[in-house]
Amino acid sequence: MARALQAPGAPLTAGEESAFTRLWFGFATARVVIGLVLVGLLVGLRAMNGPWTISTWVLGMCVTYALAAIAARLLLRPVEPGRTFDPQWVSSIGIDIVVFSALQLLQAGNMYFAPLFAVPVLMAAVLGSTLLALGTAAAAALLLLADAWVLSLQTPSELAQRFLQAGLTGIGFFVLAFLAHQLALRLSREEEAARAGRKAAHMQAQVNQLVMDTLGDGVLVVDASAQVHAANPAAQELLGPGLFAPGGGLAWLLAEPGWKPLVDLARRTFETRATQGADVAIDLGGGVVRQVQARTRLSGIDGDALCVMFLQDLRQLEARLRTERLAAMGRMSTAVAHEIRNPLAAITQANELLEEDLREPGHRQLSALVRQNAQRLGRIVEEILDVARVPHQANGAASPALDLDAEVWSTADDWIRQHRCDDRVQLVFEARGAAAVFEADHLRRVLVNLLDNALRYASEQPGAIQVVTEGGECPTLTVWSDGDALDPTVERHLFEPFFSSQSRSSGLGLYICRELCERHGASIGYRRGPAPSSGGGNGNAFFVAFRTPPRLAPAAPFATIGA
Repeated sequence: MARALQAPGAPLTAGEESAFTRLWFGFATARVVIGLVLVGLLVGLRAMNGPWTISTWVLGMCVTYALAAIAARLLLRPVEPGRTFDPQWVSSIGIDIVVFSALQLLQAGNMYFAPLFAVPVLMAAVLGSTLLALGTAAAAALLLLADAWVLSLQTPSELAQRFLQAGLTGIGFFVLAFLAHQLALRLSREEEAARAGRKAAHMQAQVNQLVMDTLGDGVLVVDASAQVHAANPAAQELLGPGLFAPGGGLAWLLAEPGWKPLVDLARRTFETRATQGADVAIDLGGGVVRQVQARTRLSGIDGDALCVMFLQDLRQLEARLRTERLAAMGRMSTAVAHEIRNPLAAITQANELLEEDLREPGHRQLSALVRQNAQRLGRIVEEILDVARVPHQANGAASPALDLDAEVWSTADDWIRQHRCDDRVQLVFEARGAAAVFEADHLRRVLVNLLDNALRYASEQPGAIQVVTEGGECPTLTVWSDGDALDPTVERHLFEPFFSSQSRSSGLGLYICRELCERHGASIGYRRGPAPSSGGGNGNAFFVAFRTPPRLAPAAPFATIGA
């Protein structure tokens, strides 16, 4: 229909009422009002001055125009604009031009109807193209000039006056059409810009929401009254279910006493208009306190400023930093270990050659000290290199099934004879032939590491160290010692690489045990409790739970030939 207020080819939908649609209905309503006013006016003149003043067919024409305007308002709908000509113009502007021209030419009731031409001129200028707007104005001007010529035939003395009046009115219609069309075009451009801005804002809001939802840090958006406007899933996990109000939506930070540190941080941000940061403790109730690192930023203008809070769980932050630090240490240690192996082998070989020629006890004692420390340094190098060599495999699919009792007894017996501590170690085998999925060399390494660790902290009493195997669906191996309880900070980092409570330890023993267990689908853990076999006092127990080999399904019987 028209192109002034809608982009060409853009469909009009019920969900989006554009300026074009509103103006179209506005003009349609104005036409109905004009039709009803004309009918009422002519009926009133006919009643006051007699039926001869207003002819019946003129009154009928006005009634028909009013009914047509009402029908157009109720039945017609704005169609896709952008066309120079549209059939709806026949039922709107075209009818207006014909009816108003007839009323002006017939001089119904001796009234001047020329101002009514402003309605179709405005409608064409606002809702139509430039050609249609100027054409409608030209049609109105020509009709007024024709009316002035007809009237001048009746009164020749008023020829100049009537033509001047008609010409000025026609020029006014041209000016009105041009100005209204330019304003309509400007409104169309602004509406297009607003629509593009809304679309861009909607897309940006969706992108922001996606970023917030996938962000690992918690994000809260609060105003000066501590009302939460937005929160991502990470923030909801940190603050708990109380972040949601009972009736739906988000709660106020003042609703929970445990969130007071966040309220104070937001208040300082609004007061100082500067970024704030602090480590706060969030009381989640039930004795649960979560340590959170909070940072704030102010967003928006002064009147509508919002405080954006970034929340990080300090436990996860510390774990991430520790992992990065350990990874860097691991890479450095592996490189150093490679460089140490060759000089260490040369030192060991030279010491062995030198020891053959030594006769004095003091010199041989010093050589033995060199040999022992070189061996210890070699073990540390191998442990460091094993950390890099031990890969994570899928549940130890290729690992063999071992007789747990036999393997543990063999390794433990060799270790006891090597360390000469028969009276301090008690062996208890209750697996009863249970099979465990594990490499024999790796199981030996795990058990030796656990026994070395137990010997380091155990007392000199008989039975201070106990090695116990148990069967069942999940065979277990437990190495218990009567040492003192571990400090909570030590217990938390037991299986981390390069962590040790002693300066002479590499801190890789328990880490390698965990890596080997995970490689074979087993699990290793620690608990504080009484001795497994005899009860008594508490001690430190490290246990390994093994995987059992899968049971083979019974073979189906062979079918008898000819059955």
